[in-house]
Amino acid sequence: MDKRRDRSVAECGYPYGRAAYGMPWRKYTVIYRSVLMENLQYAANVAVGFFTYFTFIYIFIKLWGYLYRTPGELIAGYTREQMIWYVMMTEMIWFGSSAASVAREVSGDIRGGNIAYLMNRPYHYTLYVLAKYTGEWSVRLPMYAMLAVAIGAVMVGPVPGFSLAALPAMALCVVLGLTINAVFKMCVSLLSFWIEDATPFQWLYDKLILVVGTMFPVEMFPIGLQPLFKLTPIYTVCYGPAKLIVDFSPEKCVEILAAQVIYLAAGCGLMFLIYAKGVKKLYVNGG
Repeated sequence: MDKRRDRSVAECGYPYGRAAYGMPWRKYTVIYRSVLMENLQYAANVAVGFFTYFTFIYIFIKLWGYLYRTPGELIAGYTREQMIWYVMMTEMIWFGSSAASVAREVSGDIRGGNIAYLMNRPYHYTLYVLAKYTGEWSVRLPMYAMLAVAIGAVMVGPVPGFSLAALPAMALCVVLGLTINAVFKMCVSLLSFWIEDATPFQWLYDKLILVVGTMFPVEMFPIGLQPLFKLTPIYTVCYGPAKLIVDFSPEKCVEILAAQVIYLAAGCGLMFLIYAKGVKKLYVNGG
């Protein structure tokens, strides 16, 4: 009897059981946990990308080693060790987050018509995707973090002035950066409600994040452009978390976290607005 009831509940739109939807936040916790457990079973697949990450970092270690010819030399305020660790941390975030999965899923659901089914489920579609994405990077990111620490310890040395006491603030900054990136990638993907393919816009966004703030810190660019970069997601997604890891200061931490909170709130507001207008468009056009 209980099995029949649970099955009927699932068929009525409660795929995780009615009890999971008692509290507004609990449904997303259940989704996160289910995706996390699923990814833990295939954690070995993540190791496939380790070689690419190592190759990329090895090239940058040699590149910056050549540019820093004089011991103790500073480039844009960074020592050789800080610059290499900066790149390792930003690439760790890039490889460990795999935010492209968010763009593929949202664009695929809209273009394939699956969104008409998912938007009637007992959860908000955008939060559902974010919960799934968080479950995915919760497995990938720690694995890449351990790889980055191992490579850095062997080939570069410790981060100058690194403080374990500041690690919780650094971790919070990384989590907020990942979430902000996913929110803005979802905003771009939601444009598929109006255009056939949002991939070109995703490409532009990814390359902007990759070149400015990931491969090179903001300080490497002309002084006149630096304030402009700080007004974009670049400052909060990759640059901010990596900057705190290689050159932590309480003042910089407060500044970056405040910027992240503002960007997260603005990004979520934009995401909900675009999604609501897209859903309304579907209803007006008959689904």
